[in-house]
Amino acid sequence: MMDDFYEFMEHVEDEMQYLPIPRVYIRDVENPLEMYSDAQLLQRFRFSRYTIQNILLPMIFVNNDRRNNRGLPVPPIMQLCIALRFFASGAYQRICGDLLQISQATVCRIVVKVAELISHNVYNHIRFPEDLNRIKNEFYRIGRFPGVIGCIDGTHIPVKNPGGQNGEVYRNRKGWMSLNVQAVVAPDYKIYDIIIRWPGSAHDSRIFNNSTLKMKLDNGQLRGKILGDSAYAQSFYLFTPVPEPHTPSEERYNRAHILTRNVVERGFGIWKQRFRCLNKKMNHKIRNAQHIICATAILHNIAITQQERFVPDPNFVEVAIQQGQVAHQLRGNAIRAAFIERHFN
Repeated sequence: MMDDFYEFMEHVEDEMQYLPIPRVYIRDVENPLEMYSDAQLLQRFRFSRYTIQNILLPMIFVNNDRRNNRGLPVPPIMQLCIALRFFASGAYQRICGDLLQISQATVCRIVVKVAELISHNVYNHIRFPEDLNRIKNEFYRIGRFPGVIGCIDGTHIPVKNPGGQNGEVYRNRKGWMSLNVQAVVAPDYKIYDIIIRWPGSAHDSRIFNNSTLKMKLDNGQLRGKILGDSAYAQSFYLFTPVPEPHTPSEERYNRAHILTRNVVERGFGIWKQRFRCLNKKMNHKIRNAQHIICATAILHNIAITQQERFVPDPNFVEVAIQQGQVAHQLRGNAIRAAFIERHFN
């Protein structure tokens, strides 16, 4: 799954000789799990006491016992909670206000290190399920669109200008620096596939056309339909709206498409609201920003699996960056027309 991340994860392995955290030993600091009530834990860290202690903490530290505590003066549970607090708020100042004994520089190092560790679990948590028929049925119940296994789109995550010769490629059509993150979203808003390596100037269709996801759809490893907007080209497996519907059948098709594909917009909204760091400019190196984005995507899926309580803000607006329509292709139009004739007539 996600071979596009292979190069990224190789880099992670190379960087696993972590930067030493300054020896700011913390004395008489309570365990965050004992400091806060259940409601406060959810509000501050986005996870319940059980999930933090029994799922997230072992996931990060069980396979890293080769590092002794001399290089980790901050207790593991504190490191995890520091990172979760940053992911939830996006504000280092707020974390330092909560934990007066830790400097902002130390907090920053901890966040990056924990994000790297979480990213190592990407293949376990971001992938298509084996039972695609169940997913097709769940999508069909949403908008009565047959055969759907996921809805695709890109979302822009603000980053600082990396500078250098290629810095401007990160400037998107709105004029600010970003990573264009492409994801496939499930009917329950989980992320099935994610690509984080493209700069803000990259078009959605270019990202998809160079993805392992497309290769797997081409060769039949993934069998089903992906719904996308007009930034993508219509094909045998990627279905887009009819630009100008002229018949009742085309209108029914578009309505079903809109209803079903709405999960990707809602999924992005939940992800970005649960982890507010995604809405603020990340003042990190691009590689570290990629670690953080990947980590929050994994945590988003875990939160859904664990049914962590979260109420999205109904007034939250996802910043959309118009990509422009791809050129219409006769073959794609014919494929869509035949599908409409068969299922929406």
